[in-house]
Amino acid sequence: MKKIIYAAAFALTLIGCKSTQNTGKDKLIHANLDLVNVEDDKVMVTVDPGKFTTEETTFYIPKTVPGTYSTDNYGKFIENVKALDYDGNELSVTKIDENSWKINNAKEFDKITYWVNDTYDIEGEEGVFSPAGTNITAGKNFMLNLHGFVGYFEGKSENPYKLSIRRPENLIGGTSLNKISTPTEDYVTDEYSVDRYFQVTDHPIMYAEPDTTSFQLQGMKVKLSVYSPNNVYDVNDIRPKLEEMLNAQKQFLGEINNTNVYAILLYLSDVQNPDARGFGALEHHTSTTVVLPESMQLAQLNETMKDVVSHEFFHIITPLSVHSKEVHYFDYNDPKMSEHLWMYEGVTEYFANLFQVNQGLIDNQAFYDRMSDKIQTSKQFDDTMPFTVMSKNILEEEYEDSYYNVYQKGALIGMALDIRLRELSNGEMGILDLMKKLSDKYGKNKPFEDKDLIPAIVKLTYPEIQTFFDKYVSGETPIPYDQFFAKVGIEEKQTEMNTGYLLKGQEPYIDGKPETNELYFRNGISYNSFLKDLGVKAGDVIKTINGTAYNIDNVYGLIVASNGWKEGDEIIMTVERDGEEMKLSATAKQPTDTKTSLHEMDLPENDPRVELRKAWLKN
Repeated sequence: MKKIIYAAAFALTLIGCKSTQNTGKDKLIHANLDLVNVEDDKVMVTVDPGKFTTEETTFYIPKTVPGTYSTDNYGKFIENVKALDYDGNELSVTKIDENSWKINNAKEFDKITYWVNDTYDIEGEEGVFSPAGTNITAGKNFMLNLHGFVGYFEGKSENPYKLSIRRPENLIGGTSLNKISTPTEDYVTDEYSVDRYFQVTDHPIMYAEPDTTSFQLQGMKVKLSVYSPNNVYDVNDIRPKLEEMLNAQKQFLGEINNTNVYAILLYLSDVQNPDARGFGALEHHTSTTVVLPESMQLAQLNETMKDVVSHEFFHIITPLSVHSKEVHYFDYNDPKMSEHLWMYEGVTEYFANLFQVNQGLIDNQAFYDRMSDKIQTSKQFDDTMPFTVMSKNILEEEYEDSYYNVYQKGALIGMALDIRLRELSNGEMGILDLMKKLSDKYGKNKPFEDKDLIPAIVKLTYPEIQTFFDKYVSGETPIPYDQFFAKVGIEEKQTEMNTGYLLKGQEPYIDGKPETNELYFRNGISYNSFLKDLGVKAGDVIKTINGTAYNIDNVYGLIVASNGWKEGDEIIMTVERDGEEMKLSATAKQPTDTKTSLHEMDLPENDPRVELRKAWLKN
C-alpha cells in the first residue's frame, strides 16, 4: 500500500497453514453481484456455498485485508442479511459481531443474501482507505474491492469461487482476471473463476464506461482503466508517462517477472462532491487500485502516479513473491501480522525511489533529497522502537500511529542494507540481488516462518548482516546514516530554504481528518518561520482564515489563497485548541525553514567511495 498524506494530495494539485484446497466442482462457492438493480446506492449479493454437513456455520465479511495493516470492519457496510433454505424459506441468522453471522440448520441452508453499501459516499468513509474501499454509482461506476462485497464461510475459505456479476451493457470491467461474458436483452453477465477466497480479495474489478487501453511490456500485458467522473482525464493522458515508468521498472527488475498480466485501475475522485477522500494505492498480485483527486493538474497527476504505482508494482517482489505464512494464509477476521514490514513496505518504497535514479528518471541529487526527507520525517517517530516489534503489533493501538514510518525508516533500512551489502561484496551485490535470491528460494507459493527470514538472509549474504539486523531492525539502535553515507562519499549539510506558507516543497504542514472533515496542523514536525510567528501548535484545528471557513472540502482553495498572500498582509487565523477557539495573527512575509540535505563529497573518480556509489546507484 502507498498512502499519501491527506492534505498533500491536494497540495500536489498545485505543483497458520490452512488445509490444502479441494477444487472439486461440489466444493464450488458461487457468488452473484447485481450491478443492474441498484437500490439506494446498494448492491444485492447472493452467495451459494454448496452443501453443509454441520448443524451450523458462520459467514464472515473481512475485518481487515492484506496490504492495509488496519482494522476496517467491512461488515459494517452489510445490511439485511438473510439465510435461505432450499425452498426459499428464511433460516435463523444471529449476528455475532460486526463482521460475522451464525446460521443455524446449516444442513438445510442453500444461500445467503444481503445488501452492500459503498464506502466512498459515507462521511469519513468510516476510516476505510479509499483504494481498499468500494464505490456504487448506478449506471456509471462500481469500484469492486471484492472483500467489501463477497464473504466466506467457516472452513471454506480454501474452496474455489465462481463470481457472476450482472452489469449494465454500457459498463465494462477493468481487471486482470479472465472472464466469460453472456449478454441478454437488458444486461450482461460476466463470470470469473478463482481458486480460493484469497484470490477473490486479490482481484479488484472496476466497472465504468469504456476508457481502457493496454500495452505489451517485455512479456507482460499492462491494462489501464481510468474513471474520471467529470471527464477531465482519460487513458491517453495517463498512458505515456505510465508506460515509460513501467518500462524503466522492468529494466531495473531484469529477470524478475511474476505475472503475465498487470491491471491498473485509476479512480479519480470528484473532491467537490461526496466521494473518495483517501488518496494513494493498494497492491495486489496482478493489479493495483489507485485513487487520486480529479482536480490535480496533469503534470502532478502523472508524477504522483509514478510515485504510487511504482511502489505498488514493486510489491510483485514482496510480499507477493517473498512473504511469511501470516501473509500467505491471511486470517481476515483474526489477523496475525508479520514482523517484516521493513521488507514488505520499506524495501518496496526504497525500490520505488532507487529505480528512478538507476534508470535515469531522476538525477543523483534528487534521489539524495528524497532520502534526506525520509530521514527527517522518520525522526518524528520513536527511532529506538524495534521495527520487527512495531510490525508484529501494527494493529495494536500503541503501534498503529507508527505505520506511516514504514515508508520512511522502512525505506531507509532498505537503503542502509543495500549500502552495507555493496560494501561487503565490493559492489557486486545489492538488495535487489538479495530479493532475487529470496524469490528463488521461496516464491509466491512457498511462505516462510517469520523467525526464519533473517537467518535465511544472512545465509544468502554475509555473517556481518546478522549484526546489521540485530542492531538496526530487531534492536533499538538508531541507524547512523552519516556512517553509511560516508561509505559512498556523501555527507550531510544544513541549509536554509524558502517555503510556502502551508507547504514545505511538496510536504504540507497541515493534514486532514476524514472522519470529521477538519484540517489540523501536523504533529511531530517543525514549522516554518511564518507559522512560528503565527503561534500555531501541533494539533490546532483550522476554523477560519481571514474570515473564510476551511475544511477538507475546500483545502484546495486554502492552498490557492495562501499562495496569494503578499508580504505585509495581516493574516488572522481562528483555530480550535484543546476544545477552545482562539485567534492567531501575524504579518505575512517569506517563510523560511531549515533543511538537512545530502551532497556528494569532492572526491576523485577513482576513489573507492565513488566506485561504491556507482555500484549502489547504477548497477
